[in-house]
Amino acid sequence: MTKSKDSIFERFLAPLFHILLDQPELQSRYAQTDWTAARERWEDLSLVYPSYYQNQTYHSIAQGYLSPEAAVTYDPITEWVIVPHEAWVRQSLIDRVQGWPRRILDLGCGTGTQSLMLKQAFPSAQVTGIDLSPYMLFMAEHKAQQAHQIITWKHGDVQHVSLEANCFDVITAALLFHETPPSVTQQILREAFRLLTPGGQILILDANQETLRGLPWLQDLFEEPYIEAYASGWIEDWLELAGFVTISTENQWWASQLTWAMKPLPSQSRTQSVFVGISPDERERLYDLPSYPLNPA
Repeated sequence: MTKSKDSIFERFLAPLFHILLDQPELQSRYAQTDWTAARERWEDLSLVYPSYYQNQTYHSIAQGYLSPEAAVTYDPITEWVIVPHEAWVRQSLIDRVQGWPRRILDLGCGTGTQSLMLKQAFPSAQVTGIDLSPYMLFMAEHKAQQAHQIITWKHGDVQHVSLEANCFDVITAALLFHETPPSVTQQILREAFRLLTPGGQILILDANQETLRGLPWLQDLFEEPYIEAYASGWIEDWLELAGFVTISTENQWWASQLTWAMKPLPSQSRTQSVFVGISPDERERLYDLPSYPLNPA
């Protein structure tokens, strides 16, 4: 596996993970998978990978999530870094889902852990997971098959989802926004707003921004190219900027946070959003969000 040199991850965490993880099992899984076939199965050849995703290193792995190594190691690493227990933290998102949604979209679904938990919690719902990495989608499909669950997996850019507006009751994003630059985050939230039905709910589980600000060394612990910008912002402001209302956040232990909000009903729009009548571009200028190229040059 190719990794960048001299990062904190490489010097300290990589040796620790080497001890904690089942290296023979990971190497066997990697060697036994036809990754070319996996990519061909899931890759939408018409998709243009955004430059922020294509040209960055995540978790000290070259090519980031466009690498089979990332797909193989993601689950065992995540199990250790989400404290105190990954399943407990992810379950907090499930517990905050209102009612019994019929259609659920999981943005940046990765290897499908959150998507699978959503399907198991709401078995009658149609769950769709979308991700930019065909390798992660391959792993997600494998996990769903092992759990005997039917989930729709889609290779795509969550900034521009090729689905009709107002078609999902619930949209989730777990561990996504600390890995996107601010302008991309805002575009994703706009797209989520478009896709949600009026009265629909968005739930976001991610790294705790207050903790990251209070303990800056955590920002250097992993190779996350956009973690500093994420830590300096506030997810509730970003949601309000996108048009969401009834926004709440709660800490999940000390390292994670869960935020949920809703797309207003027509009768709520004029009374609950301070941005009524302000275009998305004007909203961005109010917050002075930095720009970032969405597509490679």
